[in-house]
Amino acid sequence: MDSKFDFGDNPAENIVYIRQVATSSLPQEVQDQLPDIDSLYAVHDAEGERLALVRDRRMAFTLARQNELTPVSVH
Repeated sequence: MDSKFDFGDNPAENIVYIRQVATSSLPQEVQDQLPDIDSLYAVHDAEGERLALVRDRRMAFTLARQNELTPVSVH
């Protein structure tokens, strides 16, 4: 199929990246608030800035979609 699709001016602005983060890699003040939790999921923008930390992967994807962002998993 040869049809053009308009992706808009900059579709990358709406993409966020979801990745698992070990709580031991977070600042101590954050670790202190997370007793007995080994990992969280981080939502990052295209430049790598962390936008949010959530408890599970499903919540990270839901959070992104509720804010009209397109989540992509990062390994």
